[in-house]
Order: sequence, then structure tokens, then C-alpha cells
Amino acid sequence: MCFKKEKIVLDLIVQYIDRAEACIQSAETAIQFYLEGDLKQAKTAARLTAEIESEADLIRYDIRDKLYLGAYMPLIREDIYKLVENVDKVANAGEACSDFFLNQRPTVPEELKLQFQKIVQKSLGIMRPLKEALLCFFKGQCPHEVAHQFAKQVGLKESEVDNLEWDLTKDIFTSSLDFSRQLHLKLCLDAIVEVSDRAEDAVDRVVLATLKSVF
Repeated sequence: MCFKKEKIVLDLIVQYIDRAEACIQSAETAIQFYLEGDLKQAKTAARLTAEIESEADLIRYDIRDKLYLGAYMPLIREDIYKLVENVDKVANAGEACSDFFLNQRPTVPEELKLQFQKIVQKSLGIMRPLKEALLCFFKGQCPHEVAHQFAKQVGLKESEVDNLEWDLTKDIFTSSLDFSRQLHLKLCLDAIVEVSDRAEDAVDRVVLATLKSVF
């Protein structure tokens, strides 16, 4: 009976991770369409992002309820749910980033668009190695060293985003734009890098959970 409960929770977690990844991918699509000037497609992708995030939340609630009803040993239930919550923060950051562009409509100068497109791709693209690390841990089908390597990839990508953020911040505030537009673009940039920041938090918890399982 215990094994059956754990199998149900594991299946839900895999579904949740898939939905979280789809949410981030949809958010990235929405933002890229916005930066390309295709507002209609951007709106459609943003609406889809919100729908997927809501679907993911329903799965997360189901995971919480199943854990509450006795799936897994008591000592690891909290670790499992906190890890799911950390992934939820990544999905939420992706949706919030998409909402920022579609609600506040920042005007990105042509000379900065390429940099914004690149950092969007890098920050939101971090979900791919994060997903691999999560599945590696939850399914238990790869050695701990492999999970650690995926976690390391997330950390390296987050460092790349930090470097791009530093350069773009400098270019924003040394541009000829008025200060209010500079501030708005910096807020926009903050929303973008929030995704990779939250992904790094999530993978840190994967590493912690892996260390606990080793010992």
C-alpha cells in the first residue's frame, strides 16, 4: 500500500515538472514574440502560460494532499514538498515575467533588443537542466554524481545570466534614454533574471536532498 501511494505521488511529481517546464517555455515564447513586435502572438502565448501555471498548481495541491495522507516516510515528506514548492517558484517567476511584458509594455530600444532576447533565452532556458536534475533525483534512475552534474549545469547557466545581466544593466544606464525608461527596463530585466535565480534555489534543494539520501 505504501509503495502504491509513493508511485502515485511520483507520477504526479513528474506531471508537475512537465507542466512547470511547459509554463516556462510558453512564457519564453510570449516574451520573444513581444520583443519581435508580434503583440497578438505574445498575448496568446501569455494566456497559455497562465493556463498552464494554473494546471500545475492543481497538480501541486494533489501532491500535497497525497503526502498529507501518508505517502513516503514522515522524515522526507517535507523535503519532497519543499522541493516541489521551489519548482513552483520558478514557474511563478516565468509567468510573472510574461505578465510584466504584456501588462506594462516596456519599450525596448532596437539597440538593446538582441541583448534582451539573449538573456530571456538563457534565463528561461535554465529549466531544461533543472528538469533533468529533478527527474534524476525523483526517479532514482541515475547515480548521485549524474544528478550533481545536472545541478552544476544549472549553476553555470545562472552565472552566465548574471554576466549578461551585468552587461545589460550597464548598457541601460549608460544609454541616452531618460531615467524613467532606464528604471523601467531595469525592472524588466529583474523580472527576467528572477527565473534563473529561483531555478538555482530549486537545484540547491535537489543537491541537499541528494546528500541526505546518500547518508
